[in-house]
Amino acid sequence: MSAPVARFNPYARLLHWLMAVMIIAMLFIGVGMVSTTTQAYAQLVAIHKPLGAAILVLVLIRLGVRFTHKPPPLPSDLPAWQRHAAMLSHWLLYALMLLMPLIGWAMLSAGGYPVALLDGLLLPALVPLDPQLFAFLRGAHRYLALLLFATFLLHLAAALFHALIRRDNVLPSMLPWSSRGASIDSQRDAGMPPE
Repeated sequence: MSAPVARFNPYARLLHWLMAVMIIAMLFIGVGMVSTTTQAYAQLVAIHKPLGAAILVLVLIRLGVRFTHKPPPLPSDLPAWQRHAAMLSHWLLYALMLLMPLIGWAMLSAGGYPVALLDGLLLPALVPLDPQLFAFLRGAHRYLALLLFATFLLHLAAALFHALIRRDNVLPSMLPWSSRGASIDSQRDAGMPPE
């Protein structure tokens, strides 16, 4: 009988998949916002602001979960450069998930635009009104969004690499449903005795 795969904490898995959907939606909404001058623009902005605020709150919760619950180890035979790349890409994703909403909020503040969430709930301005700062932050928001998209694609490619090429237990450790059939090597890496 095989033991279960060493997995991420249930809260980490829930936040991972929820935020993945939200970030993909944000990227498409952002593309829609910059490519339209129709009435859809106002609707997209009305979705973009509260969704960005929700992502900011969720990434703070996710960082708390990450610091209080140790993730499962990577496979023991994974080359050192891939381990370092995985660590760096994860922290880059966390940094971008944190920075993008903050920069967007600061950008709107610098442009004098209110950040309305729900039914008149306004967030306070992060920075004073400043057209030059607005222009700088707008560019930063755009380029960091492109970096986020590229990092997301690399993250997806790495997950597919682990699932389809290496066929290890990296992807099952983050899947929302239970996965059985861990190899003896992954059980040993997780500190579990093989059955």
